[in-house]
Amino acid sequence: MAGPRGGKVAPAVEGSTRDEVTAQRERLIEGLRAYGGQFTELSRLFADWLGLHSTDAAALLEIAAADERDSPLSPARLSERIMLSPSATTALLNRLEQAGHIIRSREHTDRRIITLRSSVDVHERADEFFRPLGARLDAVMAGHPPEVVAGFEALLADLRASMDTYITERAQKA
Repeated sequence: MAGPRGGKVAPAVEGSTRDEVTAQRERLIEGLRAYGGQFTELSRLFADWLGLHSTDAAALLEIAAADERDSPLSPARLSERIMLSPSATTALLNRLEQAGHIIRSREHTDRRIITLRSSVDVHERADEFFRPLGARLDAVMAGHPPEVVAGFEALLADLRASMDTYITERAQKA
């Protein structure tokens, strides 16, 4: 059987039963759901720390992360990522720009495309807030063999691809 990235899907454990695989999937998904809840709480704390609404902080984190990866977002892409309407996203971006947290620019040859960048101040403040957590997470990951971490990364990529496919299929039926 082929996996979402085209690789072969192996049984979770040699000789494991379908019930054991299902139980393992449920534990893993519950762990990921709980981690997602913690990430949401962390975003809320970051918002409070910056004095922003949680939706504004979530958008700011998306903009900063994309900027850091050197693949900045457009307002339309941000709107999709934070699940806000285009008009609500525009209002949010106006607030963030007025506060000096983001910069809108026209960097593409198609001058209609707007690029969102986070300000230097936001990068500094985000580093100050998240650096201690990064050090803790690095320490946890360093306690596991690199091949286990790489395997987990591959598993997460496969899980995300599978979920993306399912979401697309469900959306097409709606």
